[in-house]
Amino acid sequence: MRLSLFFLCVLYASVVNCFAIDREAFTFAKYDLNVRIEPEQQRLGVRGTITLRNDSPTPQKIAVLQISSSLSWRSIKAGGKQLQFVGQTYTSDIDHTGALSEAVVTLPEAVAPKGTIDLEIAYEGVIVLDATRLTRIGTPDAAAKSSDWDQISPKFTAVRGVGNVAWYPIATEAADLAEATSLSDVLARWRLREASAIAHLQLSVQIDPEEAKPELLLNAKTCTRAGETDHEFVADCMYQSLGTNAPAFVMADFEAINRPSIGVHYLAGHDSSAAIYADAADKTAPLITDWFGALHSTPQVADLPDSDAAPYESGPLLIMPLPSIDAKRAGIVAAHQLAHAAFSSPRPWINEGLAHFAQALYLEQQSGRQAALDYLHAHSTGLFAASTATVTGQDAASHSLINLTDEELLRAKSMCVWWMLREMVGDVALKKAIASYRPEQDTEPSYMQRLIQAQTQKDLEWFFDDWVYRDRGLPDFKVESAFVRKTLPEGYMLTITVANLGAAGAEGPVTVKFAGGEVTERLIVHGKSNAVIRVATLKAPEEIVVNDGSVPESDTTNNVFKIQGNDIRNSNAEGGQP
Repeated sequence: MRLSLFFLCVLYASVVNCFAIDREAFTFAKYDLNVRIEPEQQRLGVRGTITLRNDSPTPQKIAVLQISSSLSWRSIKAGGKQLQFVGQTYTSDIDHTGALSEAVVTLPEAVAPKGTIDLEIAYEGVIVLDATRLTRIGTPDAAAKSSDWDQISPKFTAVRGVGNVAWYPIATEAADLAEATSLSDVLARWRLREASAIAHLQLSVQIDPEEAKPELLLNAKTCTRAGETDHEFVADCMYQSLGTNAPAFVMADFEAINRPSIGVHYLAGHDSSAAIYADAADKTAPLITDWFGALHSTPQVADLPDSDAAPYESGPLLIMPLPSIDAKRAGIVAAHQLAHAAFSSPRPWINEGLAHFAQALYLEQQSGRQAALDYLHAHSTGLFAASTATVTGQDAASHSLINLTDEELLRAKSMCVWWMLREMVGDVALKKAIASYRPEQDTEPSYMQRLIQAQTQKDLEWFFDDWVYRDRGLPDFKVESAFVRKTLPEGYMLTITVANLGAAGAEGPVTVKFAGGEVTERLIVHGKSNAVIRVATLKAPEEIVVNDGSVPESDTTNNVFKIQGNDIRNSNAEGGQP
């Protein structure tokens, strides 16, 4: 009885210790892994070394290593000596299975802050189609599998990285898809910690010499074939900055279309869809290189067998079902992919924002300005819902564009920011600023602001403060009054007062319409302020419109001002006296 009580006490102490540990104390600074893939068995086996760096303010004696719950830890060593660890299942939606196989490791000695330790690790298991994390929150089975399509199988293999499948070790707090921003918050912290992490991966694929050899595609920027036999082929890959390019791979019996701007790898029967995308990329490439420079690498597209599958892009690799795309959408997608191939930044609002901005540029080129503005509006609905909460929230800086963890909101807002900057400074100046950008020099948030200002001699501090460094919400423009005076011998002069009822300032167009034409001028209206502009017309003005959709607003129902008579001072606004 006394012995049983002793073991219960030890077990209780271990459980308490597991709950008290800091799972995110260590950053995975370096991976050097040999990955063995066996498609026939749906298996993955990994051996190698990882380097952990203690980024917490206190010495750490305990480290946490996590992999997908479908994988199992075999060995963890330091200096050739086996380490003690407690293995347990840890519920977390950062993996498609909805859980992680967690090893709570006792280190040989405490690692000081900023200190490092190398661990030799071994683990293995299967990666099969599993959408547990989605089905348990009520997602229909078919939709869940079209979203979580990761698997290793004899006919088709595709495995994404952190946030989908933890096939290489990570360490995070639990993510819960039932909570709105839980997964995005956990991923944002992981990406921030892993911003400077590097990985050397050697992937060996076991093949049947009697079957067609599959093609292996990875999202690494540098990847070479390291050897090949009748039973195996090996790819040797290097990754820089895992925070922006988490390792992923796809493998199947692909056919390929190789063009200077794109490589398209497609499944049998999908040749016409592959040609549509390759043609679209070729047509889009000149626009992208004009804005963002030459492609640093040739991006690759890998086909998915499920036509409803969700696309995934990482580094130079886009995985998507080719038959689901038509010529118009192909150009939009290609613009995004090629922009990433020509330009990269460690800052998501710049990296993703410019890629989405490229899509708007493509639509403008193909179908005119209004098509681009419609695209901006269609992707900005999330901004309207978020604007009230963020403006009245705790700290505008914590919800800023540079700190956003909501990926959908970040993409929408950053795209709008780049479009507004373009209209404020002009194409030539913005292209020069983009061309002068160097990722390794971007060590502080104001770096991009300074590059743009250097090309324009304009003070953009107010704009970046309202839209990038802090979240002021959205502007809300309204024409407060318009004074109309007839000039000699012909013409009219309008003095227009525009109010911004919102907290974010912006520069937008003010258009005066008259019979047979219109005149547009641009006006900066700071948050919670008024601004005045004078506009001359040749004929009697009939209507004033502030903002044409190029600036996202919280309320656009008050943007039109009807002029009741060209000789009336203080004209009445439509719907009431201003």
